[in-house]
Amino acid sequence: MMHALDDTELVRLFKSGEQREAAFTTIVKWYQEKVYWQIRRMVVSHDDADDVMQNVFIKAWNGLDGFREDAKLYTWLFKIASNESLTFLDQQKRRASISLDNVHDHLEEKLRAEKDFDENKTIWKLQMAILQLPEKQRQVFQLRYYEEMPYEEMSQLLDTSVGALKASYHHAVKKIEEYVLNH
Repeated sequence: MMHALDDTELVRLFKSGEQREAAFTTIVKWYQEKVYWQIRRMVVSHDDADDVMQNVFIKAWNGLDGFREDAKLYTWLFKIASNESLTFLDQQKRRASISLDNVHDHLEEKLRAEKDFDENKTIWKLQMAILQLPEKQRQVFQLRYYEEMPYEEMSQLLDTSVGALKASYHHAVKKIEEYVLNH
């Protein structure tokens, strides 16, 4: 029954209370994989990504009644996921007394600890290169490259101008190319 619905109808069902849990379960099914990978690319570790994703969907459940639908549901979930990922990384920095300079090393350590890690494989080189980027550039690159998110939508999500996003993406690509070529 829930298959033929779109985001707008799911949100309406959730808000009306008619089929609140079924509507939310469908939202989770539709978006959990994309949300997971967005988080995973930011926090690196699978276990950490699972924890953050759980928080994202708890916040989504609690906030969906107030969702104004001036953005797409997907964009709204991504904004929550981005904020939760950044909060998680900040907590990690504080908990481990990691300075901003050591964040890249900390994330790199986590990436190297992942099973199947092989720094000679292109996919892992790309991941290592992405970790070298400043946080904002990393986020812009991931949304554009992996999610193929249009700059206009990204602009709403990150509250940044399209021009600034294009510049960030361009700089990120140059840094990644340089890293991959030299490692």
